[in-house]
Amino acid sequence: MIETVPSVNVKRYNRTKLLVSLTGGTVSFLFTIALVTSNVTRSVEQYAFSVSSNPYIALLIFSALFGSLSSIVSSPFSFFSGFILEHRYSMSNQTFIQWLWENFKGLLVSIPIITPLALLVYFFLFTFNSFWWFPVAVTLFVVSIGLSRIAPIIILPLFYKLTPLEESPLKQKITSLTRSTKMIVEGIYSFNLSKTTKKANAAFTGIGKSKRILLGDTLIENFSEDEIETVFAHELGHYSHGHIWKGIVVGTASIFAGLYLTSLAYSASLEWFGFTSITQLAALPLLTLWLGIYSLFTSPLGNILSRKHEFEADLYAVKRTKNLPAFVSTMNKLAEMNLADKTPHPIVEFLFYSHPSIDKRIRAAEQSV
Repeated sequence: MIETVPSVNVKRYNRTKLLVSLTGGTVSFLFTIALVTSNVTRSVEQYAFSVSSNPYIALLIFSALFGSLSSIVSSPFSFFSGFILEHRYSMSNQTFIQWLWENFKGLLVSIPIITPLALLVYFFLFTFNSFWWFPVAVTLFVVSIGLSRIAPIIILPLFYKLTPLEESPLKQKITSLTRSTKMIVEGIYSFNLSKTTKKANAAFTGIGKSKRILLGDTLIENFSEDEIETVFAHELGHYSHGHIWKGIVVGTASIFAGLYLTSLAYSASLEWFGFTSITQLAALPLLTLWLGIYSLFTSPLGNILSRKHEFEADLYAVKRTKNLPAFVSTMNKLAEMNLADKTPHPIVEFLFYSHPSIDKRIRAAEQSV
């Protein structure tokens, strides 16, 4: 049984979520500037080198201390948005300890990925000087492809229990949809999304032979077979339109452009803060600031492309299933379960929404029939 939340509360939930995110990002940005301008990062650098004269070990010490300071500032916003707010609107199934554990697991998983990347970036700064951005971009591209390949097999099972979908009319419907495409998937799985949230979700994950279809247990329990078929057909639409590889191409181009522009801004801004070298540990937080500014300006452009892809996947789903009523009911149910604002302010939607608003998606689907 899906509980309907009054629309005023839905808008308040989304407005609060956005406000906390923007405030948290702004505070973290200003805090980083304060650390750089107040010589705190220089003090941390001195301490790191007092522990070890090896620049790479000093880098790891500096990163751990700087990261800890940044977490102290950002954690209250994450806690309020991810725990307090979700419980206030009865969306979370986690206790405080469970929430802490899931976040701690995320940290443990990220450390063996981020650590070698940080060392490589520092190596490239030393080796390639002003051209460091190019090998870094190549490395990030390779790593992103590798993570996409192994995430469904190694990383995702660390957070959720994946269970192969049993033979059923639903599985037959899903399998039937895939037969008409060239897509080969490793399997169709349900995962225990309900351990963390009451929200519903489904996705394709992985590339190559690791492609899997994932259906949240909240989706399976609350949606009809026709509605789940529609959700899957939407995800299949992304595959059929080549959105995954288009996203990789655009993302890669954005990484190269972003790192190139960041390298220019980073080198130009060193003098502003009294730094003398791009390899100076105390100056490295400037890299995160410039990357953040780049992301701030380019994210809306990425969202435009993402919304276009979502519309295309929606229309694919409606045409493949020939079941407009199921699509409409699916959209409305998803909005209710996920507390999605069906009619956000146009500026908010343009700047921050990677998916079109529910009302626009329904209207576009109705006009396509």
